[in-house]
Amino acid sequence: MQTRFPRPSKRPMKPAAALCSALLPLFALIALPALPGCHSGPQAASAPMDAPAADPVSRDWTADMARSAEEDAAAPPPPRPVVFTGSSSVRLWPALTQDFAGVPVLNRGFGGSEVRDSFWHAEQVASRYRPRQVLIYAGDNDIDAGRTPAQVLSDFQALVERLRRDLPDLRIAYIAIKPSPLRVAQLPLQREANALVRDWAATREGVDFIDVFTPMLDPQGQPDASLFIEDRLHMNAKGYALWRGIVAPYLREK
Repeated sequence: MQTRFPRPSKRPMKPAAALCSALLPLFALIALPALPGCHSGPQAASAPMDAPAADPVSRDWTADMARSAEEDAAAPPPPRPVVFTGSSSVRLWPALTQDFAGVPVLNRGFGGSEVRDSFWHAEQVASRYRPRQVLIYAGDNDIDAGRTPAQVLSDFQALVERLRRDLPDLRIAYIAIKPSPLRVAQLPLQREANALVRDWAATREGVDFIDVFTPMLDPQGQPDASLFIEDRLHMNAKGYALWRGIVAPYLREK
């Protein structure tokens, strides 16, 4: 008896689709990024409409965004403020508004955040206030989490584009990654990230790079321990006084 083989389909599966079909069960079991053209269930929160692509947020910031909303309800923010955002070096700045008396400063830092978090929450932490200027301190946690200097730059570029989508003339400043005793092993990567942002900012109108890194080094080129509290990561009053003097000339008062 002659064996009959199934006739080939008139519409064979495309190679990419076949690969996706074969690998999708694996994606359900292991945390690998999906291949281009593959869709394996729910995705991370969508990026803001018309914004450039960016990696998802580093963690859930729902509680932090709710806290900011509560602060706004309790004390309405000033019109056209100078917004400081980013990680704990901003969030924990104890006398931020007093340090820049005469400038309508608004603190919208959320501790532990990375540059990409400010991108994904740009509306909540900055745009909705229609600020005259935004200053961001981030990159420190990014490098510690394994982000590369190139990713720090790319995330900052995305943030600048996102903010200027709504506010084309907005002035933006990047406060350099600070050197800290706790993360002294990361100094080379921090230097590289700072240099990439600095060089890119120099080519963009209205984008400033504020170098706090160099003044925070001791004569031996190591992080100045006298600027930090016991955890060797966050700054003390002396550290913030140094920042105040460095940042003040960059602030837009009108």
